[in-house]
Amino acid sequence: MFWQETDAEAEPQVPDDVVDVLFPLRQCKSLPVDHAHALANALIETVPWLVEEPYAAIHTIHVAGSQNGWERPSQESGQQLLPSRRTKLNIRIPRARLDDLKRALEGQTLVLEGSSLTLGPAKERPLSAEKTLFARYVIAQTDEDEDQFLHRIASELAERGIKIRKALCGKTQSLSTPRGPLLTRSLMLAELSLDDAIALQQQGIGDHQTMGCGIFLPHKGIEAVAKATG
Repeated sequence: MFWQETDAEAEPQVPDDVVDVLFPLRQCKSLPVDHAHALANALIETVPWLVEEPYAAIHTIHVAGSQNGWERPSQESGQQLLPSRRTKLNIRIPRARLDDLKRALEGQTLVLEGSSLTLGPAKERPLSAEKTLFARYVIAQTDEDEDQFLHRIASELAERGIKIRKALCGKTQSLSTPRGPLLTRSLMLAELSLDDAIALQQQGIGDHQTMGCGIFLPHKGIEAVAKATG
């Protein structure tokens, strides 16, 4: 008998020139659900170069999506999030800025609309080799429906050489700013090439990435994005 084992596939190599930096929250009792603008302002005031760094993005803070019957309130609800010990603030930056970010933020206390949070020691996390990605908020236009939104996104990404095979549009939400609400939609992209998935995580899409918009996260399935917004 001749029997040869199939060679194991090599693990995909993900470049580490852009990373996520996770800061645990300390002494944080609650946060507004709609805190994207306040968080961006507080961080940029402390770390001014974030607004100038093209690969910098600030994730909004999320707690568990559903537990003991609790569902994340809508942005417009005016309710509060209740962070746990496991809740993190996540900032995506070039690795070259990692030490600068840690020095600027570790131990700092930020105040967001009357709520305060103190940041603990940070840990870095590499980007993912997952080929299905999800963005909680992508800037949308008020005069476009879902199909128009998806076609616009596909066109914008095609100009960057990124090919979209499967796209699914989810929840519509507004983020408040002093200049008025920003309309967003959630977006899932599936069956991406590894190169395209990495490029999307590194660069995102659209404006307001310091407010959590256009930031892609790994997602392990194509189930409805409405269930993945916690």
